[in-house]
Amino acid sequence: MQPVTASAESATKPVRLLVVDDHHIVRRGLIALLATVPEMQVVAEASDGQQALALYRQHQPDVTLMDLRMNTMNGVETTRAIRAEFPNARIIVLTTFDGDEDIYRALQAGARGYLLKGMDTEELLSAIRTVHSGKSRIPAPVAERLAERMNTPSLTDRETEVLRLIVGGNSNKEIAAALFISEATVKTHINSLLSKLGVTDRTQAATTALQRGIVHFD
Repeated sequence: MQPVTASAESATKPVRLLVVDDHHIVRRGLIALLATVPEMQVVAEASDGQQALALYRQHQPDVTLMDLRMNTMNGVETTRAIRAEFPNARIIVLTTFDGDEDIYRALQAGARGYLLKGMDTEELLSAIRTVHSGKSRIPAPVAERLAERMNTPSLTDRETEVLRLIVGGNSNKEIAAALFISEATVKTHINSLLSKLGVTDRTQAATTALQRGIVHFD
């Protein structure tokens, strides 16, 4: 019998996975699904970003499935934190949010893939295999949204703060007080963000912000 080579041995090792999702049923469902695939092994599960970072340090999995919206640290923040310590970390965002800003932020943070939770099992498994091999996996609909975002001017941090307060129903006076700026400056920021978003009023700005994932309701 020929001895098993290092490359052959590594080829038989399962893909070690960390599953991160703050919804217990969703997380357990993913783990149960992955348990049926011999080539994959869930080594840890996390319900929030801080726990995910600690478990990543402990297990250093091959691939991480990362929820986007979580308490304490969201998926973008957690992805960025993991990648800062482990530049070769392979992370797939798995979410219900398909706004172009959500996609852009996740990929900017270092995610190698972006999947929507409505995908079928084979698409998920294929994405895990692809990312594990060192490649990226961005489905066509997601890529289209990303392309739209790349052709859109970015809001400044201050404009994003103003927009978040608009979505929260605040008046110009209330925004000025919250940000410690003048109402005139608030109006300047609003005019700029309306132009960048391609809308004409505050209501349209709020709707667009939520649709694109620029702002979320907590």
